[in-house]
Amino acid sequence: MSTETQNPGEAPKARVLLVDDDEGVRRSLQLLLHGSGYSVRAHASASSILHEPPVDDIDMLVTDYRLPDGDGLGILRAMRRRGWDGRAVLITAFPSPLVRDCALSSGFAAVLEKPLRPYELFGALSG
Repeated sequence: MSTETQNPGEAPKARVLLVDDDEGVRRSLQLLLHGSGYSVRAHASASSILHEPPVDDIDMLVTDYRLPDGDGLGILRAMRRRGWDGRAVLITAFPSPLVRDCALSSGFAAVLEKPLRPYELFGALSG
C-alpha cells in the first residue's frame, strides 16, 4: 500500500520515499515530513517497491531496517542498481554496531534509532 502527501501550491523541499511496516510510525513520519514541506510517498513493505523501485521522482529514502518481507539495505541496493543516487537514511528499533557499519558501507548517510527525534531526522536528511 502506498500513500502520497504534498502541500498543495508549494514546491516540496524534496520528494521522500518512506518505508516502514509499523502503521503508527509510518503515519507519524509522513505527517512530520509533510508538515515540514516534504512530498512523501509512504509504503508499508519492501515488496511493494522492490520489483520496480521508484527512482525517477524520489530525492531521498527513509526506510526501516527490519521489514516483514525484506530489509532497508535491500531497498537501497535495488534503487542504486536502477541508478538512483539520492540521500538515504536507515531507521531501526534494533541498533547495533554491525547494523550501523553495514548500513553506512552500503551507502546510507545515517542510521537513526527509533523512537526518532525530529531534529535528528531533519539533520540526517539535510546532510
